Amino acid sequence: MTERQTVRIALYQPDIPQNTGTILRMAACFGLSVDVIGPAGFSLTDAAFRRAGLDYLEKAALVRHASWEAFMAERAERPGRLVLSTTRASQTHAGFGFAPDDILLFGRESSGAPEIVHAAADARIRIPMVDGVRSLNLAVSVALVVGEALRQTGGFPPA
Repeated sequence: MTERQTVRIALYQPDIPQNTGTILRMAACFGLSVDVIGPAGFSLTDAAFRRAGLDYLEKAALVRHASWEAFMAERAERPGRLVLSTTRASQTHAGFGFAPDDILLFGRESSGAPEIVHAAADARIRIPMVDGVRSLNLAVSVALVVGEALRQTGGFPPA
């Protein structure tokens, strides 16, 4: 059986363990990998994820990176665009053309992504929202973008 190629999720220094746990659970359900780029605002140990309610940890394809530099060094060894989800983008996620080897990158809940991350991104996308609101919950944002990427690329698991 050949492994299907599908998008990856990358979380830049996440702050809230429950959001990360929810994202890891969703990724496990869809057979996706998640890169967690540290330092995070919480412990990245298996025990800490279990305390956050992640009972799918054994099924999640989790890759921990100690730093942005460590993530970028590993990224250099695999294909795919780095697609940053940010409120500062002009292109919407629904209007963007995703590819199966894209790495979908999301910033911190508290402060988003710094300039060094923006500069490294191959593309930037945003989720359109009504005026006067700040942002969506991180796990909700990831689900929206991942859902669109999987729809476009045929990356959902077989029914």
